[in-house]
Amino acid sequence: MRWSRKISVVGAHAEGEVGNVVVGGIPHIPGENMFEKKEYMESHMDEIRQMLLFEPRGGPFHNANILLPPSDPRADMGYIIMETTEYPPMSGSNTICVATVLLETGILPMQEPITKLVLDAPGGLISVVCTCYNGKVTQVELTNVPAFAIHLDTCIEVPGIGSITVDTSYGGMMFAHVNAEKLGFRISPDEAHEMCLVGQKIKKAVNEQFTVVHPENEKIRDVSNIIFEGPVERVESGLVSKNGTVVLHGRLDRSPCGTGTSARLAVMAAKGIIDRGERFENESITGTKFVSRIVGHTKVGQKDAVIPTVAGQAWITGIMELGIDPTDPVAYGHRVSDIWF
Repeated sequence: MRWSRKISVVGAHAEGEVGNVVVGGIPHIPGENMFEKKEYMESHMDEIRQMLLFEPRGGPFHNANILLPPSDPRADMGYIIMETTEYPPMSGSNTICVATVLLETGILPMQEPITKLVLDAPGGLISVVCTCYNGKVTQVELTNVPAFAIHLDTCIEVPGIGSITVDTSYGGMMFAHVNAEKLGFRISPDEAHEMCLVGQKIKKAVNEQFTVVHPENEKIRDVSNIIFEGPVERVESGLVSKNGTVVLHGRLDRSPCGTGTSARLAVMAAKGIIDRGERFENESITGTKFVSRIVGHTKVGQKDAVIPTVAGQAWITGIMELGIDPTDPVAYGHRVSDIWF
């Protein structure tokens, strides 16, 4: 083979959401911390993301994570998260994939029954507790960055839809929350295409009518994802709900969305629906689940914030060597609007 570049990838998914992990073939990425490294990749090395996530190697439902030495000495490993249209500060499903790949491939040592790690993400340090049995990671519980509500029960006008009420929040990415039932959705797989079309309209309206910005990092701004929320029900074990999250590039998250689950906890706390320590089980449009809790309270700027934990499982799907043939006319990928919104 006449490859001019080779990248080693371990395939993985967390509760249905693809989060492949790059374990080799990446050159040095400048930056004092993971956020700066993320920005450098975005500006100067974006062809790597295109190679991994665009067709013919990827698709709209692919994400990837690049393992890097940590910038913070308290961390065991660093990583940059890549989605098909952005580099988010944090992602719960991707973090679960990263922790699972690190331990199950032996990059970091596994201790049974519990292995604790600290991961250095662009959004901040993420503590993870991995439950392990017989060489397998059976659960990853992550303590996310602080999550907080920004707007609550605010009315916006959406062209073609009308006046609707939304919440906005930060859970590692920026979200807008809408009531699925009021928009005519049951959150079932057959509705996904229409939910994406409606979600894109809502996102555009929110970003035109609201200012949504992180109080401590103005580079984190604008709503990326729309959470179509089902009703929150109280059962013996805690609270349960279902959601479908339309992510930035206009498709449904296959998992319950880890940052979205964190954002839901922040909004529920702000509305007095959930207390610290209560169990919240969030179900995805595909039927997979994350279990979450609020384990603390803090401030982010002047905003009241919660410290959430989110737990789920990931599975390794393959080991790949991806390469660039210099004669390939689409070596760094392409997108066609039949499936790429």
